[in-house]
Amino acid sequence: MARRAAIVLTAALLASSALTACSTEKPASDSSSGAKAGSGGTITLGFAQVGAESGWRTANTKSVQEAAKKAGITLKFSDAQQKQENQIKAIRTFIQQKVDVIAFSPVVESGWDTVLKEAKDAGIPVILTDRAVDTKDTSLYKTFLGSDFVKEGKSAGEWLTGAYANEQGPINIVELQGTTGSAPANDRKSGFADVIRADGKFKIVASQSGDFTRAKGKEVMQAFLKSQKDIDVLYAHNDDMALGAIQAIEESGKKPGTDIKVISVDGIKDAFVAMTEGKINVVVECNPLLGDQLMELTKKVAAGQEVPTRVETEEGVFPQDKAAAALPSRNY
Repeated sequence: MARRAAIVLTAALLASSALTACSTEKPASDSSSGAKAGSGGTITLGFAQVGAESGWRTANTKSVQEAAKKAGITLKFSDAQQKQENQIKAIRTFIQQKVDVIAFSPVVESGWDTVLKEAKDAGIPVILTDRAVDTKDTSLYKTFLGSDFVKEGKSAGEWLTGAYANEQGPINIVELQGTTGSAPANDRKSGFADVIRADGKFKIVASQSGDFTRAKGKEVMQAFLKSQKDIDVLYAHNDDMALGAIQAIEESGKKPGTDIKVISVDGIKDAFVAMTEGKINVVVECNPLLGDQLMELTKKVAAGQEVPTRVETEEGVFPQDKAAAALPSRNY
């Protein structure tokens, strides 16, 4: 009996030792992101979106959400409602939650160094999507995925100078800028200005932010129509502002696309419909469907793989005469 009791006691001690050893191992959620990705564990991505200010942004959000589900990546999503402080708060929450990767579309370009350093110190890689940040320390993020906004502005300017090549000046332009301080607003403005300044007949007579929204675009265009006697061209930094401005133009008794030429950027379906109706003259495309590319980059940076510092999307320019053919293929 004594021998049997000793055997039972020894077995119990061995089982207790095994349980103690198991309890000292870190759960998968606490392991490094590279190890998790390499062992086939689920990657968690924290994504801080700008908001839902436009049809483009809605399509962008849907693309990210659907691509995450398809890729088997757990997505923690935050809507900043176009406020930088909300995005910073969301990023800090993601850091506390120990996500594997953080991605975000910055509301504005500046003011990110502190929170990005916090993510870096926590060992969480950051991917910028759609919009860039203004920082001297490029080690604070792994890569940028999105468009060349300067190029988009230049494409808009090149269409304009081509369309008015044989016209006498002045050509009076009003400009609906995007959110003040944002990368697309800054870059689309500078790219456009770089092209048209070569010919003195092109004059920007008024320029104001419409905050990328349809309602604000209409409001600002109404003010332009009251303050400016002669407007030949409207250059809008996105389609939603252009569509709002078109309402204001029509309500003033003028014909958009004819009395006032309309140049816009993005390429949402509503803008292509407006082109087929003759109300927008040209749209410079900015592709919002970044989800699949973002998930590919997320997997790579989570695994510690090297990625390009900049990944650009392919985009085109659609003048009015190509709108009808392109409309059926617009997915947003």
